[in-house]
Amino acid sequence: MTDVTLTTPSHPLADLGDRLRRGSEYVVIPLAALLASALLFSLFLLALGKSPVTFVELIWKGGFGSAFAFQQTLVRASPLILTALCVAIPARLGMVVIGGEGALVLGGFAAAVIAIPFVGHAPAVLILPLMALAAVAAGALWIGAVGVLRHYRGINETISSLLLYYIARSILNFFVEGALRDPSDPNKPSTMPIGADNMIGAIPGTTVHWGLAAGIVACVLIWILLNRTTFGFAARITGGNVRAAKAQGLPVGKLVLVSTAIAGACAGLAGFFEVAAIQGKANASLLAGYGFTGILVSFLARHNPLAIVPVAIFLGAINSSGGLIQRRLDLPDATVLVLQGLMFVVLLISDTFYGRFAVFKSKGA
Repeated sequence: MTDVTLTTPSHPLADLGDRLRRGSEYVVIPLAALLASALLFSLFLLALGKSPVTFVELIWKGGFGSAFAFQQTLVRASPLILTALCVAIPARLGMVVIGGEGALVLGGFAAAVIAIPFVGHAPAVLILPLMALAAVAAGALWIGAVGVLRHYRGINETISSLLLYYIARSILNFFVEGALRDPSDPNKPSTMPIGADNMIGAIPGTTVHWGLAAGIVACVLIWILLNRTTFGFAARITGGNVRAAKAQGLPVGKLVLVSTAIAGACAGLAGFFEVAAIQGKANASLLAGYGFTGILVSFLARHNPLAIVPVAIFLGAINSSGGLIQRRLDLPDATVLVLQGLMFVVLLISDTFYGRFAVFKSKGA
């Protein structure tokens, strides 16, 4: 007689509870890291004789205290969303790309340069798409080069992307201070302006440019790509175990190249909006550090494209309150960078706590 083992199917509610328990780990630990960094920064402020409570109040007032402040926060958040995607997409394959600032700089520079010959000779409906394509292509090629170096030469993508940022910065400075400098602007080296007619307007009823909408749409599309397509499934397998991915016949090289190119395109698009919606020309203002703050945004969001949007707004509020903090607390504008640095270090340390708490594990695990 053959023994038959009967298994009792799990209850749907129990499965849902287990999933929520496991998923809550990726919310609780980052929030705990933010709280720990806030406590450390409070000690820093107390050592300077400043009130942490006043500092928090100024961040709230400068970031969300009025309609104008909130709209300025959204303007700061727009490039952060796109540069965070430049980190989040390669991260799905286990890559740490930190050179999104370089793609933003070259994207904005390419957008301005390609528009200059057409200013006054073509309508904005033709110039703006051309600028966007140039910015996306420049960013894709720049970060795509990181993927090429990683796949074909085995060069660490963190180092290569950072070095490429310095090259991109030098390229911008070389041209805006030399052959492409606008002679009518002696104070700040810049390219020729793209013209007021070729500037992107604000979203109706706000002072926020369309880069915010583009960033949100990009996050949704990237989330679908990474979570609802075979490409995203293959990327997750590659990020988990490259050898297993190769053993299964997955095109690891193609995944690396396509992911880095898409990541660079997102950062290049951020450069386009910085030129076409804010600056009106390419100059050193493109070096605002959005690419580096985007690294923190992506890590806080756990490289989840949908979570990037609220995190970018949070970091945008901190950045936009820097001037208010400088005036009211008599602290340097760079004080918010100290806070962001603490947040990033504590966040990296918190990664060691994942999987260590029984409360987040499934029952019976």
